[in-house]
Amino acid sequence: MSSLISAADLAAALDGSSPPIVLDVSWQLGGPPGIDAYRVAHVPGAHFVDLAKELSGPHTPTGAGGRHPVPEPAAFGAAMRRYGIGPETDVVVYDAGQSVAAARAWWLLRHFGHDRVRVLDGGLGAWTAANLPVTDVVPEPAEPGTFVPRPGGTTRLDADQTAAFVAGGGVLLDARAGERFRGESEPIDAKAGHIPGAISAPATEYTHADGRFREPAEMAEYFAAKGVVPGVRVAAYCGSGATAAHEVLALHVIGVPAALYAGSWSDWISDPQRPVATGE
Repeated sequence: MSSLISAADLAAALDGSSPPIVLDVSWQLGGPPGIDAYRVAHVPGAHFVDLAKELSGPHTPTGAGGRHPVPEPAAFGAAMRRYGIGPETDVVVYDAGQSVAAARAWWLLRHFGHDRVRVLDGGLGAWTAANLPVTDVVPEPAEPGTFVPRPGGTTRLDADQTAAFVAGGGVLLDARAGERFRGESEPIDAKAGHIPGAISAPATEYTHADGRFREPAEMAEYFAAKGVVPGVRVAAYCGSGATAAHEVLALHVIGVPAALYAGSWSDWISDPQRPVATGE
């Protein structure tokens, strides 16, 4: 199963005999809350999922784990069952932005053992651009599903493992904007810069302006220029793990398995002893 689905193919699937469960994960850094956009317009039948509450665990006093810690299996499993997901359920996730939040949901489902999940390429914008209908009607609660989380479906790194990964010759991609990587600007986190040895690979550089992913051949060429070549191990990070999940998704589309440093920069800087690099 491909990890992306077009608006036309989703519309056809929703009209089929076994329609997928659709999750709207609209969210953007700094707000406004995604639920506001969902209440105005969403794909008919889509359930809203709150990234901060259902796709993230609680914050720690020290900041360890990052701004969006990976939720505990029990909490994530309960959330997914609430939306009717079971082991054989096809799931499509989307958001109203650049598919960053949708990629977070895609990665979490796969990490907890559910690989029957796809991201709507281009998100809600692609859906409306195709003149497909939207609604403000909130669907009835789903019949509870039977999803049981089984961690380990993807490779997840912590800070120490990430440091060892770089030291061992792995390619660590930083999905944030270039100015944040270089330490020229840091609007969110307490320190500016990047993990020593990381390579800047902003998520905006392998997507179209409308949020759709570029063709696989284009993406493969882009990542090859960043050192992603056969035989090299790859991992990604960002500020809090969401945009990096988008980068892991892009790599998955071109057939490259990649680990995710889930805590990302916000976790890395929670320990003042960890080194910080700036510049190119």
